[in-house]
Amino acid sequence: MFEFEVPEVDYTQYSNRQLVAVPLVVLGLALAVLGGWYLVTGAPVSPSIDFTGGSELTVESSLSQAELRDNTFDEPVVSVQQVEGENRYIITFDSSNLEPIEETARSSDQMEFLGSGTTSPIFGQENQRLAVVGIGVAFLGMSLLVFAMFRSIVPSIAVVLSAFSDLVIPLAVMNLLGIKLSLGTVAALLMLIGYSVDSDILLNNHVLRRSGGFYESTYRAMRTGVTMTLTSMAAMAVMAISATLFGIELMASIGFVLVVGLAADLMNTYMLNVTLLRWYKYEGVKR
Repeated sequence: MFEFEVPEVDYTQYSNRQLVAVPLVVLGLALAVLGGWYLVTGAPVSPSIDFTGGSELTVESSLSQAELRDNTFDEPVVSVQQVEGENRYIITFDSSNLEPIEETARSSDQMEFLGSGTTSPIFGQENQRLAVVGIGVAFLGMSLLVFAMFRSIVPSIAVVLSAFSDLVIPLAVMNLLGIKLSLGTVAALLMLIGYSVDSDILLNNHVLRRSGGFYESTYRAMRTGVTMTLTSMAAMAVMAISATLFGIELMASIGFVLVVGLAADLMNTYMLNVTLLRWYKYEGVKR
């Protein structure tokens, strides 16, 4: 397996407080953003029409995406995605009232109406419930598995806290950049749970179950873990950039969420998790 040349970090130069400060401050800021968003909007993350209900219109048009978004319809346009050729678009609206939207499309000389559909608010609420349950079950299952594997409080909490931070930070960044929570971004968050647990368990196994000193074991884990994470980040960044260039907003959002989450995972694994493990080993905390 190809590995990046990971520089060996001299953790002895930093105290536990110095190492843990950065990830905890970032986590605190992310929680503050989500809390403030909830107070202002009633939801910690802005939901897409997958969860609120809305309409989609498929048209063929010579107009650009910007023109379709800004100047064509009376109803506010949420997104315009290009599909199946240069001139075919799926236009998304918050409104579930299709009649005036279809009338605008049919009467326009610059577009051809191809089809439409709606997501009812009731169906959107059911999607939202299933998404929350799915993330909750995945996180709970991950937590139980980690506790069963290590059977010690501190190493298990380190993994769970890192995974929690890996979810919270991308959600906060989504709010700041105007990316709405959709079924696609929920799938990306579920993937992040897997990525996070993978790198954290790799680190814990090297430190707690393999021979060698703490810093030697940490560096061995970093060589593999950082390689895996950077490779995944590069792939997701390429996907996000390509999807943005081709106007595929859903794929661009998924790629962006994964890049942010994986970057957070690097910080949480090799600063927060390492600090808790060092404290656990050298302070003699066994339970």
